Amino acid sequence: MFSSPALRNLTLAGLVGIAVFTTAAQAETIEVPVGSQGQVAETSHLRGKKQDQVNQELGEPISIQGPVGTPAITRWEYADFFVYFENDRVLHTVAKHHG
Repeated sequence: MFSSPALRNLTLAGLVGIAVFTTAAQAETIEVPVGSQGQVAETSHLRGKKQDQVNQELGEPISIQGPVGTPAITRWEYADFFVYFENDRVLHTVAKHHG
């Protein structure tokens, strides 16, 4: 079928390359229902608020870590989520994994 060993090797290398590319291109999609995502959706309204406003709304945190780095990042821990501050403003909220 192939006239030379070089052509046979080239064809074999091409088939292996296609098989590897096809395998690498596949991915698994994981969907988490909104109701299962926890408190983050309920705390998203905090973004941009100052630390004293968060303290008034949520009360004292369980613990405070930081500030660390420039800009200063501080993490406040609550029972079900963390609140991250950049300087004194809420940057993000993250749900704790309970598993």
